[in-house]
Amino acid sequence: MKKKVVLAYSGGLDTSYCVKYLQDQNLDVYSAIVNTGGFDKEELQDIELKAYEMGVVKHKTLDVVEQFYQKCVKYLIFGNILKNNTYPLSVSAERIFQAIAIVKYAKSMNADYIAHGSTGAGNDQVRFDLVFNILAPEIEILTPIRDQQLSRQQEIEFLAKHGIEKDWKKAQYSINKGLWGTSVGGAETLTSNKTLPNSAYPSQLKSSDSKVIKLEFTNGQISGIDNVEYNNPVNAIIDLEKIASEYAIGRDIHVGDTIIGIKGRVGFEAAAPIILIKAHHLLEKHTLAKWQQHWKQQLGDWYGMLLHEGQYLDPVMRDIEAFLESTQKTVSGTVEIKLSPYQFELIGIDSPHDLMSSKFGEYGEMNSAWSGEDVKGFTKILANQTKIFHAVNQIDIEL
Repeated sequence: MKKKVVLAYSGGLDTSYCVKYLQDQNLDVYSAIVNTGGFDKEELQDIELKAYEMGVVKHKTLDVVEQFYQKCVKYLIFGNILKNNTYPLSVSAERIFQAIAIVKYAKSMNADYIAHGSTGAGNDQVRFDLVFNILAPEIEILTPIRDQQLSRQQEIEFLAKHGIEKDWKKAQYSINKGLWGTSVGGAETLTSNKTLPNSAYPSQLKSSDSKVIKLEFTNGQISGIDNVEYNNPVNAIIDLEKIASEYAIGRDIHVGDTIIGIKGRVGFEAAAPIILIKAHHLLEKHTLAKWQQHWKQQLGDWYGMLLHEGQYLDPVMRDIEAFLESTQKTVSGTVEIKLSPYQFELIGIDSPHDLMSSKFGEYGEMNSAWSGEDVKGFTKILANQTKIFHAVNQIDIEL
């Protein structure tokens, strides 16, 4: 009997090459695509048809949208995580869950090999390999594109010899869509000084008038839009994306350090993720104590960095998640947001946990819960440590 290989399959040129190449190695190829929210039913059916046309033994669609939200996306919201204060980790996050789904499927199939079509120049190869090595060290990883360093033309010619002739013309822009945003790569993102044209983004401006919406949060999770309740936050994210993408909101270019040590740029549009993170953050400013916010920012940055670099399975990630979830007990309320073409404005919040309560005082106006004498004593004690340091060391401050 032939040995079995499970291939992470997309239907594009690279994974199509992998199918025929692996078959040439006398392997039975089982293709699988993992949906993290970026495909509709028709697209998945088309990919399945292409796989069978390529001659795979079996094709499988693995849907992990709900798991992706519950085990990752909600923590990205809890942590207000934007890589380099810009990028909501759209692709970084979903690749991990695609890899986990693929390796679980491969183990259920008793596969001899796992294969993916990543090149040797990006982050995805590391993310896939890390997950495979941790969860299934007994299964050998095959990476034909990376190992052979093939050009697109060489792949096309190889497929033609195997009777597979299609219009493999590369789209001008590489688009990767998921629940947590869409990445956009092109010639401009390979430079340091050019930006993506308006036409490169999948969502184009449709609404020119401004609109105010209200987002309801319950314990840090999105639970309502404009008085419509949602039992499932995934559906709320999808609907918010539909609303906000008509304003072409959430576009930007991320510049960052790759896992392999080089700098990289990628464009993205992520209307729902950016709005949710900013709205959630504003609500937290009103409902969390000072040191909760401070340590959330520190740990959120670490969580995002480790996730970006494929370290989702490290046990410290579960520890950070536990902390982030613990901070959300009072993060409930409504955030009002004004949507306009290409931008949005956070108007304000309403929450029963709002710590900006007038009965304690109004900033810069009136102190209700303490006296002037209280402040005199407080500031005298507060100054002690630094006053002693300056006196002992005879520090003279030059202005």
